[in-house]
Amino acid sequence: MVVYKKYVKRILDVAVSGCSLIVLSPIFIILTITGFFFMKGNPFFTQKRPGKDEKIFKLIKFRTMDNRRDKNGELLPDTVRLNKYGKMLRATSLDELPELINILKGDMSLVGPRPLAVQYLPYYNDEERKRHNVLPGLTGLAQINGRNAVNWPERFAYDLEYVNNISFFYDCKIIIGTIGKVLQRGDITVRGTGKVVDFDKYRQKEWDENNKNGK
Repeated sequence: MVVYKKYVKRILDVAVSGCSLIVLSPIFIILTITGFFFMKGNPFFTQKRPGKDEKIFKLIKFRTMDNRRDKNGELLPDTVRLNKYGKMLRATSLDELPELINILKGDMSLVGPRPLAVQYLPYYNDEERKRHNVLPGLTGLAQINGRNAVNWPERFAYDLEYVNNISFFYDCKIIIGTIGKVLQRGDITVRGTGKVVDFDKYRQKEWDENNKNGK
């Protein structure tokens, strides 16, 4: 397991992501051109995310929401800006395709805990923070067990279970499970609209309740 985690896993990441980018390049080009028209500009979305050891990198995805704004210049709600094209990208997980570039660069791995928002960093406890001991993944154990519909304690439990049990066969199992999830097009939500609130709000509420109860 140590040899796989330290050496083989990275070799496989480079080989698979590199070959995938070559094979899927026609789709990549088509989505880039199509996205330019549907999003009325840059078809790519980049956002800072914490990687291994909480090192910040820029996650690359295909944009699924346009930049429509209200009369005051403020962006409209996510549910409004998520157009039909964006919904198709999310339903098929094609919006994640550019992350193969992140994997090739060494920012990410094929399998690992999903990289979450930078704003969550101050809210992790010591145990939860261990999810950053490895490279974040294009998919992970939490993604085949509910994706964004899983509550935060369960999601972190899945992340830590993976971190503590990395192996070639475990990665294969997760990749196969991910393919099944993508084909089913299940557990897809728009941030802020599902039952699970943003982690910083969840943890702050937890802290407030503990302080209120004198814990």
